[in-house]
Amino acid sequence: MNPVGWILLDLLVMFVAAKLFAEVCERIGQPAVVGEILAGVMLGPHVLGWIGVPSAGFTLAFGGDETTSGYAFDLVTGTIAELGVVILLFHVGLQTRLSDLTRTGTRAALVAIAGVVVPFGLGFSFMATVQESALVSVFTATVLVATSVGVTARVLRDIGAIALPESRVILGAAVIDDVLGMVVLTIVGAMAGTGGGLSLSPDALIRIGVVLVQTAAFIVFVVGVGRRMIGRYSVHLEGLRTPGAPFTVAIGIALALAVLSSALGLAAVVGAFLAGMILAEARERYQLEAQVLPLSQLFVPIFFVATGAQMDPMVLSNGSTALLAGALTGLAIVGKVIGGAVGAAGMRTAVGTRRTMAIIGIGMVPRGEVGLVVAGIGHVQGILNDTTFSALIVMTLVTTLLAPPALRAILANDPRLAPDKDGVVAGPM
Repeated sequence: MNPVGWILLDLLVMFVAAKLFAEVCERIGQPAVVGEILAGVMLGPHVLGWIGVPSAGFTLAFGGDETTSGYAFDLVTGTIAELGVVILLFHVGLQTRLSDLTRTGTRAALVAIAGVVVPFGLGFSFMATVQESALVSVFTATVLVATSVGVTARVLRDIGAIALPESRVILGAAVIDDVLGMVVLTIVGAMAGTGGGLSLSPDALIRIGVVLVQTAAFIVFVVGVGRRMIGRYSVHLEGLRTPGAPFTVAIGIALALAVLSSALGLAAVVGAFLAGMILAEARERYQLEAQVLPLSQLFVPIFFVATGAQMDPMVLSNGSTALLAGALTGLAIVGKVIGGAVGAAGMRTAVGTRRTMAIIGIGMVPRGEVGLVVAGIGHVQGILNDTTFSALIVMTLVTTLLAPPALRAILANDPRLAPDKDGVVAGPM
């Protein structure tokens, strides 16, 4: 079999395993992403070695040179996984309309900001205390920032709580968290690209300022100009003779902005996310979401399996590593609960302010796609070692697993969810 065949075989195993593990998790009430990560851990080079390792036949095609064959194998599979994360963030962006964010009000913004500042501060302080470098501390803290929109929305929808005012705040804040997470990732990634650590020297401050200005200018230009262009010209896309013209143009825009973002020294996923945001304003938005979904179902699981394959579960057998995972998980939970509660302070609902604060705080706990993206980038760039990376994967899995039952428990006796005489669940109060 030629090298292409071996790579296709590796991708086949990754895809099938992702779907099987995801199906099992869905059947036991857990998010599919948990199964996809676990599939990567189990089949990866650190456990069974079924994926992520060049076969003898693949290596033989490179004259038996294990170094060259390994580099080529990682380059191809890594590029496909990167394509998966670009599509993932593009899909998330399609579900993130700027107009929807502005309607969530200042409350969602307060929850989002507090939900970023508190866990980031806790994570950075802890990592700095255990004598990690400033760059590692910042990158680790950045992973603690994101909130999984998908996991929280799924739970709230399943228990009929999606219309509650707390739910609107949670979902709005989670989306803003992802946007802020992308900005922080861009800044940290650019700093990492300079080859040094983070410092407060004049040169470092100038570099940070340049990155901030460059990032802000890129976002403002894409969102401002892009939204106007989409609003003006999207109506003409159906007139093109190319089959599926809106989808073709949308994917082209996503890839173009991902490339431009990367060329500017920003994270490629930032460009893909912004592409989704501007196309979310197009009248073909829902059509595009439906068309991107099959593409997402093909490539995104491969990204999560590849991410899980990077984790070496044996490092957790080391007591200090297990403690690190436990500490980061605890900080991740406490940081989001406190941040969400602080942002929701004073919010009045039918169940009282304290319970409202608790609902919002717990709803912000699950980490998800963006956190995994940041962790994966940090590991690939060599910023996060195997120990820290594995601890962050554990943190992501645990927070994702704990949040759904906790949300169900705190909303179990909520009078607003009691069905009326016609069996209709009450809406927001």
